[in-house]
Amino acid sequence: MKPVARFDQQRCLMVNQKTKKNEKKIYVLDTNVLVYDPKSVLSFEGVEVGIPSISLEQLDELKKEESTRGRNTREVIRILDALREKGSLREGVRLDNGSVVRVLFIDEFKPEQFPFKMRIEDNEILMTIVTLQQNGYHVIFISKDLNLRVKADALGIEVQDYIKEHVTKDDFYHGWVRLQVPAVQLTTDVPADLLTLLDEHTLVTNEFVLVEAQHNPYNHRIFRYVGGKKFMPVVDPVFPWPLKARNPQQLMALNLLLDPSVQLVCLFGPAGTGKTFLALLTGLYQVLIKDDYEKLLVSRPVVPLGRDIGYLPGTIEEKLRSWMLPVYDNMEYIAHAGRMGRHFENIDQEYQYKGKKGHMKFERKGTPLSLDDLIRANKLSLEAITYMRGRSIPYQFILIDEVQNLTPHEVKTIVSRVGAGSKMVLTGDPYQIDSPYLDFASNGLVVTSERFKGQPIFGTVYLEKSERSDLAQLANDLL
Repeated sequence: MKPVARFDQQRCLMVNQKTKKNEKKIYVLDTNVLVYDPKSVLSFEGVEVGIPSISLEQLDELKKEESTRGRNTREVIRILDALREKGSLREGVRLDNGSVVRVLFIDEFKPEQFPFKMRIEDNEILMTIVTLQQNGYHVIFISKDLNLRVKADALGIEVQDYIKEHVTKDDFYHGWVRLQVPAVQLTTDVPADLLTLLDEHTLVTNEFVLVEAQHNPYNHRIFRYVGGKKFMPVVDPVFPWPLKARNPQQLMALNLLLDPSVQLVCLFGPAGTGKTFLALLTGLYQVLIKDDYEKLLVSRPVVPLGRDIGYLPGTIEEKLRSWMLPVYDNMEYIAHAGRMGRHFENIDQEYQYKGKKGHMKFERKGTPLSLDDLIRANKLSLEAITYMRGRSIPYQFILIDEVQNLTPHEVKTIVSRVGAGSKMVLTGDPYQIDSPYLDFASNGLVVTSERFKGQPIFGTVYLEKSERSDLAQLANDLL
């Protein structure tokens, strides 16, 4: 089977230029493409774009949903209705970019032997494409449905994914680079090779450089590029709890999370690397200790995202609790560290004063409360993404977890909720995507990181090492 191609506008234009002038060519959009990007019908230049009639039926069923999918569907319908006013969609409506959009119907002539069940709507889309081919069209089918792309390929239909920006798993923006230098350079304020790196590698604002000794990677320092020829050394922050970064990437993440000038942070990597934990730790510190923000707001997609949490029994808090268990787990870990730190401190104090004042009673300073206590004190709130649309959220530290399951449009909707004095952190694992129409390159987390790259108020870090346990690390490596 030939490799699946990926759609982008530039490639579309190049392929179109190579097509013979007398050959009829049309790009057919699957329903999921229209719902994924409502403006997809406007994204092709100088070509014919077809929408199967069965897709209109599917859009009619989806338009009633009170989810992001439903909102996107309604937007698609509005766009098509606006095109209808310019001409007949059956005959084709010409756009300003030179493309022609029209609705496709299945011809009366059908293949005698069609290998798939015709009662299935997706197969009717394939039938529409087959009849186009039989009428002399060169059809390129654009779909985000993996199985439908496989069936299309089996029928001899050229098929592509819909991705305007293609980022592979090898060349995505990590937020940091590695540089090896002679060990003696690590004793200077700024290693000489660090400045030379600027001439050989294009660094962007807030990108980190992990400077390692050539023969000892454990001897290292971290610098953050801040523009021009300036680098800022990164040092361990001090928390009131006995917690600190376990590896260089976690230290980079802490540096961004604690910097008030960086208003949007992306943390991504495999399971167990500490993404959610680091965000919660720094959020609690800046809300409870430093008073930089009034509240810590935590949200994550309800999987499947389109399903409203009203289907679950109980109050909103009770419905959310099952989805927020990872947050509870991380909060318990932070609280446990605080309790252990206080325990050893008490032992030292008791030993010092033994025989003078007896056992002393110590206050629980610096020990975080439980998550439920913080909620009752209005210092933390757990919210469903479903209800964040239309809000403005000022003076809060906002953590959105599992962002790899959101589309770029959904992330745009969420990030645009950030009000004055707020900071937003997006975390997720792009290797574990539950949405059937998203992949490593098209999910909202990776796309946001790529588009914001280089902005002074943005920073990203890819965490590569699992710190959850040796077993978790082996699972990431072997399974």
